[in-house]
Amino acid sequence: MPNFPLNPIDVLYEDNHLLVLNKPAGLATMGTPEGIPTLLEEAKLYVKDRYNKPGNVYLGVVSRLDAPVTGVVLLARTSKAARRMTEQFRGRDVEKTYWALVEGTVDRVCGDCVDWVRKDERHRRMHVVGPTMPGAKQARLSYRRIKLLGNKSLLEVSLDTGRKHQIRLQLSTLGHPIIGDRKYKSVRRWPLGIALHARRLLINHPVRNEPLELIAPLPAAWDEAGLSGIE
Repeated sequence: MPNFPLNPIDVLYEDNHLLVLNKPAGLATMGTPEGIPTLLEEAKLYVKDRYNKPGNVYLGVVSRLDAPVTGVVLLARTSKAARRMTEQFRGRDVEKTYWALVEGTVDRVCGDCVDWVRKDERHRRMHVVGPTMPGAKQARLSYRRIKLLGNKSLLEVSLDTGRKHQIRLQLSTLGHPIIGDRKYKSVRRWPLGIALHARRLLINHPVRNEPLELIAPLPAAWDEAGLSGIE
């Protein structure tokens, strides 16, 4: 079982084509060993019960988050919606915004991080490497400082690429690991998971062909860290 208590499913948006959830910390999106719950399984149970659906429920995972990360996760309720949304993500026609509470004072009001990264399958983490290293892929993000809180900084992060653990690794490489993220050199504790939240997702609806903005409220742990009212 996960090391964190699970929250009731938190639905941000739903219609006949999409189901958008606010993922809690400690719950993997999908792909865990048998017997360990996932957000996808919880979502299927929710749809089955809410709509009294017989048999298996189809849900396609369009976006996913690491287990310790919270925030917006997009699921498709039909294969057509899944295909169209996957094309949007592949074509980088969506806007993804994260909030990260990091260690230390980030001096620059805004900045960019550009690194070459590679998977370390043995230790299940990512490393910054040279551009000529076999398997290296470029990782790009930009950040904006929202607020300073003593020896912590709240950042808004926008991804230009979607590498595994990208924000966690690049902010740590910058010298400002995400609070609670011991895998990437954080020395400070965080109540649940890590202080990284998928705050906002802007997509084009797969059927109505109109913008759809999805915003996930911050977990309670952020209020306890002095961020009440920041939204």
